[in-house]
Amino acid sequence: MKKILIIVSIYAGALVESFMLSTGLWHGMAKIKFGQMIAEARGKVAGLVFSRGAYGAYMRQRVTPINPKTVAQGAVRSSLAAASQAWSSLTDAQRLVWASHVDNFKKTNNIGDSVTLTGFNLFVSLNRNATVIGAAPLTAFVGYEKPAAVLTLSGTISHAPEKLEIAFTPAIPAADKWVVYATRPVSEGKNFVKSEFRQIYVMDSADVTPMDLTAAYVALFGAIPQSGEACFVKIRPIKVATCASGGETTGKLK
Repeated sequence: MKKILIIVSIYAGALVESFMLSTGLWHGMAKIKFGQMIAEARGKVAGLVFSRGAYGAYMRQRVTPINPKTVAQGAVRSSLAAASQAWSSLTDAQRLVWASHVDNFKKTNNIGDSVTLTGFNLFVSLNRNATVIGAAPLTAFVGYEKPAAVLTLSGTISHAPEKLEIAFTPAIPAADKWVVYATRPVSEGKNFVKSEFRQIYVMDSADVTPMDLTAAYVALFGAIPQSGEACFVKIRPIKVATCASGGETTGKLK
């Protein structure tokens, strides 16, 4: 009887979901990958959030974060708005050119499925990268070339004097820039972070390993991690000529 009730419940839920999606009443939902039952879920449904951490999948109560309205946040929004306005000024022919290149910039969503961008998505994404590295805005599509990968990333935190330093390979190519993100100090035992990264620096070929990021880190977070604390650092390489980004590499510093 319990199995029958579960099957009926799932079927009824699917009907409700289908109706709400088709009528436009449901604008957001969790992405769910089905196995024999439900094997994977990401995103929000009602008051619940589905995700996965270092120890497997989990579900938690949805909490609406406080909007700090920081200067950095405002800068990101301004750059996105500028890219959107620039897209509006393109001709239909120019937009079709951007749309014709999206297959070379597929992304993977948070449940591992390949996602194809729209021409608008690609235009905004590459122009956002241009803003981050200080390059000129793109109007025409300029190529597929992506940056060389970051092979290794590690680092150390020391005191007396205080220093936060990273080591990396390979040397940064002259044609690339590396955007460095970090988290605020966290417990040394923490092994998983998701949305805590904030941009602290942009490196180029003049920056060599080991790289002292103390000043950049302190400028954003106030102080480097102390005893019993750690932080995570992430690098995202970007090709200057095309503004295409490569895969991210993350390291834990303690």
